[in-house]
Amino acid sequence: MAEVANGEQSKRPRGRPRLAIDRDAVADAVAALFAEGGYEAVTIVDTADKLGVSRATLYRAVPTEEDLLGILFERCTGELTERTKAAIAGSSDPGEQLMAMIRLQADAAVSMRSYLPVFFGGAGLPPEVYNRWRSWSRHFEKMWVGVVSANMERGYLDEGDPTVTARLILGMIIWVSRWYRPREQITSEEIADTAIHLVRLGVAPPRDRRTRGGNATTDQG
Repeated sequence: MAEVANGEQSKRPRGRPRLAIDRDAVADAVAALFAEGGYEAVTIVDTADKLGVSRATLYRAVPTEEDLLGILFERCTGELTERTKAAIAGSSDPGEQLMAMIRLQADAAVSMRSYLPVFFGGAGLPPEVYNRWRSWSRHFEKMWVGVVSANMERGYLDEGDPTVTARLILGMIIWVSRWYRPREQITSEEIADTAIHLVRLGVAPPRDRRTRGGNATTDQG
């Protein structure tokens, strides 16, 4: 029996076991490289150094720099999608939904400021990642347009093109990632409060939408 056991043991592969690469850890490393040096700083070599693994180990799991961007992209867009869905599901009132969406988008603009403009702008992304971004952005925008339309119907927002309005609100908040500077000590909550004020959310809807046409009646007495 001992000989059999030894024989079996001798057939086991030798050498160091392969290290499992955690995709969240990769996303963290890529995000840190973006913060340190921008798009050009994201390389296999530097990511491996951040992770504390050999270049060969990282190559086995993530063979190209395009894949590195894809991993960060998936986490970034996945988080935004899930949080937006939660904001919509969290209330039946469209005004509250949109306020929650503005707050989470402002938080994302601050926390993801190093790479958010790259993903939302699409410029410089490898073709495969860019195509995934286009597909995701259409779905993400559709959620915003639906909530904006509901706000217009309720009277929280002035009537207009809901797609244009949604794009303007989103663009305003995404631009935060361009100008935000931690040293200015402006919080994402303050940014969201200002954005909500600009779009006049939280104002009670008119009692009767016909009053917009100048036919309002005034209670006397």
